[in-house]
Amino acid sequence: MKLSFSSKYKKVNTTILVVFTFLFSIQSFASFILIPMDAETQKNHLKAYGITYWFLQNGGTAKWLLNYRGGSFLLEDNDATRNECKIRGVTYNVINDSEAASILAEISSPSKNMEAVTLEKAPKIAVYSPKDKLPWDDAVTMVLSYAEIPYDVIYDEEVLDDKLILYEWLHLHHEDFTGQYGKFYGAYRAMPWYIEQKKNSEALAKRLGYDKVSQEKLAVAKKIRDYVIGGGFMFAMCSATDSFDIALSAEGVDIAEVMFDGDPSEKNYQSKIDFTKTFAFKDFILSRNPTEYEFSSIDMTRKRKIPRTSDYFSLMDYSAKWDPIPTMLCQNHTVLVKGFMGQTTSFDRNTVKSNILVMGEHKANGEARYIHGTKGKGMFTFYGGHDPEDYKHRVGDPKTELDLHPNSPGYRLILNNVLFPAAKKKHQKT
Repeated sequence: MKLSFSSKYKKVNTTILVVFTFLFSIQSFASFILIPMDAETQKNHLKAYGITYWFLQNGGTAKWLLNYRGGSFLLEDNDATRNECKIRGVTYNVINDSEAASILAEISSPSKNMEAVTLEKAPKIAVYSPKDKLPWDDAVTMVLSYAEIPYDVIYDEEVLDDKLILYEWLHLHHEDFTGQYGKFYGAYRAMPWYIEQKKNSEALAKRLGYDKVSQEKLAVAKKIRDYVIGGGFMFAMCSATDSFDIALSAEGVDIAEVMFDGDPSEKNYQSKIDFTKTFAFKDFILSRNPTEYEFSSIDMTRKRKIPRTSDYFSLMDYSAKWDPIPTMLCQNHTVLVKGFMGQTTSFDRNTVKSNILVMGEHKANGEARYIHGTKGKGMFTFYGGHDPEDYKHRVGDPKTELDLHPNSPGYRLILNNVLFPAAKKKHQKT
C-alpha cells in the first residue's frame, strides 16, 4: 500500500519525535556524576579531590556527601568531567535525576548521620615554604601536586608584605618559628645543608630589617596569626604546629641559646611564657637543651610506647547535620589511620587547650594526632607527624611516591582541609 505525502510526513515527524524524546530522556536521566569515596569502589581517593577542585575551578558547584560512602562527591554531568575522571584514573558513576534525588533524600533523613554540603568556589592556596631546597619533603605539597591542585609557594617576604590576604588557605611547611633552625644543631650542625640554611636565614632576617632570625620569625608568626583571626584557614603539620605556638607564647623573651642567635637565652625564661597568646597549646615546658631534637613537652615522640604494628589513631564520629565542620575534616573510608612519626609526632593531651577539638587520637597513649580550633573569624588544623605513608621519614630519605598510595587515609585528612574552605559559608560557622 502506498502512503500519501501527508502520511509520509507524519511518519517522519513521529520518528524524529521518538528519537528526540529518547535523547532528551538520556540527557535528563544521566545528569550527575557520583564520585564514590568508599574503600571498596574508589581506585584513587587522592585524585578524586583533585577532580572536585578542578570542577569548582571551572565554575561548577558540587555536593560533598558527608558520611555517604566515605564522603562521596556529587557533580553535574558533562563530557569534560567524565574525560577528566578517566584521564586521572578516578572511579565515577553516571546517575540520573531520580537516583540523585534518592541519594539526597536518604542523606536528609533525620535518622541518617549524613549531610550534603554545597561546595561553591575553589579556594586559592598558599604553601609557606623556603625557596632553597631542604633535605626532606613536605607531605602537603606532594599530595597537592599528585592531586593536581594548584598552589603558590610563599615565604617570609610575602607574608610580611601582607600577601596572605590573596589566599583562602595556608599551609605551613615543616618549619621552626622559634629561630632555632629546627633544633637540628645536635646531629647536623656540620652538614652543608644546615650551614647553608642558617646562613640564608640570617641574611634574610637582616634584609628584612631584623637583628635576629627569632625576631623575624616571630613577626611572620604574628602576621599568620592575624591572617587567621581575619578569617583565613591555616593548616600545619609536624614542627610547624608547636613551634608556631611556642614563638607566639615567647614574644619578647629570648629562648634561643648562643649557637642559634649569638647570645645566651634569658634566665628563667620558662616562667615568662604567655600561654594566652597560643592557638592550641598550654602549660608546656620548653626544652632547654640546644642539642636535643625537641622543642617542648607538647610533642609525644619520646614519650610514646607504641609498637609500630599497633600504631594507629582513631577518627572521631560527629553529627554531620549539627557538626558539619569536624565531619568534613574527618571524612574517610576508615576510622583507623596508620600512625607515622615526625619531629612533632603527636600532642600530649595535657598540653591541649580545653576549647580545642581533638578529631584524631590514640586514647590509650593519651595523645592527640589531629586537632582543630577557631581563632577570631578564622580556623586552623594541626596534624602531627611528617609523612602519612613513611613511618619514620628521616633527613635525606627519598620522597614518598603517591602512585603507590592512591587510597591513603592519612593523606585524605590533608585534602579534607584543602577542600573545606570551598564549603558554603553556613557550614563554616561555629
